[in-house]
Amino acid sequence: MRFGAYGYIKQFLKDPKSTGSLMPSNKGLSELVTDTAKLSEVETVVELGPGTGVFTQKILEKKNPEALFFAIEINSEFCEATRFRCPAATIYKDSAENTKRYLKKHGKDSCDCIISSLPWAVFDHVTQDRLINVIWDVLRPGGRLITFSYSISMMVPNARRFRSILLNKFSNVVKSKTVWSNFPPAFVYRAEK
Repeated sequence: MRFGAYGYIKQFLKDPKSTGSLMPSNKGLSELVTDTAKLSEVETVVELGPGTGVFTQKILEKKNPEALFFAIEINSEFCEATRFRCPAATIYKDSAENTKRYLKKHGKDSCDCIISSLPWAVFDHVTQDRLINVIWDVLRPGGRLITFSYSISMMVPNARRFRSILLNKFSNVVKSKTVWSNFPPAFVYRAEK
C-alpha cells in the first residue's frame, strides 16, 4: 500500500491529535534522527509512532543486524503503510503506553534507544506525563530518547512544557540544529536517562 501526501493529509484531518503533521518527515530529518540515535551501538531499539515508515526504513538500514527492533503505531492505516514500505520490520498496532508489554514479549525488560515521532505539542498534560513516564520506565540507565519537534510549535505552550519535562527528567538533553528542508522545519532532541 503506497501512502502519498494525500493519504497523509487525510489522516491528519481525520485525527490531528494522533497524526500531528500534514506531511511525513523528509530525508534530512530522518537521517538526523537516526544518526543521532547511534543505532550501530544499540542492542534494543523501539520506534514510537512510525507513521508511514520514513524513520523505520532508516532504522533498518543503520541498526546493528543483531539488534532487536520493533515499532508501535496506533493508526491502522499507518501500520499498513509502514508494513508495505518496510516488510522486514515488526510493527504492532497499539498505543505507545504498552511499550513494556512488547519488550516483555521479546524477552526484554528495557531498551537502549527509543525513537519517537509522537506529536508532543498536541498532547494534553496528562498524556505527555503518562507517555514520558512509560518511556522513562522502559529505558535502561544511559538509554536515549530521540524525538523531534517542529520549530514553529515552540510557540505552543504544550511544546514548551514538553521541553521542560525533558530538561527536568533526563540527565542530559541536547537540541540539534534545525532541518529547514523539512516541512515544517524541525529539530531533534536527544535525551539520555
